[in-house]
Amino acid sequence: MSQNIPGDTTYAPPGPTALSPEEERTWATLTHVGVGAATVLSAGTLGFFAALGVYLLHKDRGPFIRHNAANAMNIQLNMLMWAAISVVLMLVLVGFVLLAAVPIVGVVLHVVAAIKANRGEWYDPPLTIRFIR
Repeated sequence: MSQNIPGDTTYAPPGPTALSPEEERTWATLTHVGVGAATVLSAGTLGFFAALGVYLLHKDRGPFIRHNAANAMNIQLNMLMWAAISVVLMLVLVGFVLLAAVPIVGVVLHVVAAIKANRGEWYDPPLTIRFIR
C-alpha cells in the first residue's frame, strides 16, 4: 500500500463532495418526487429501491439530503409494514380497504415531503416509524 507522500503519483479516489444548500434542496425534492413516481408507476414495488439508491449514493453529501433520503426510506418501509398488516386483516375484510389506501397515503406523504424539501424545511412525515435516522 502506498501512503500519501508528496510527489507520489498513485491514484487515490476522491471522497464524496459536499453539495451546496441549493443542490441539497434540489436532490431532496427529486428524491421524494422520484420515489413517489416509482411507487405509482410500479404499483408500489420500485419505490423502495429508488429510495435505497438515493440514500446509498447521497447520504454522505450533506445533512439535508441524508435526512430526506432517510425519510423516503422510512415512508417506503412503513408502506411495506402497512401492506403486510393489511394482508393479515383481509381475513376480516377490512384489509382490502387498507391495502388500497397504503399506496395513496405513501404518495401523499412523498408529495408533502417534496414540497417541504423544495422550501428547505426539515420535515418528519407523520404516521411513520423512523427506522433509519
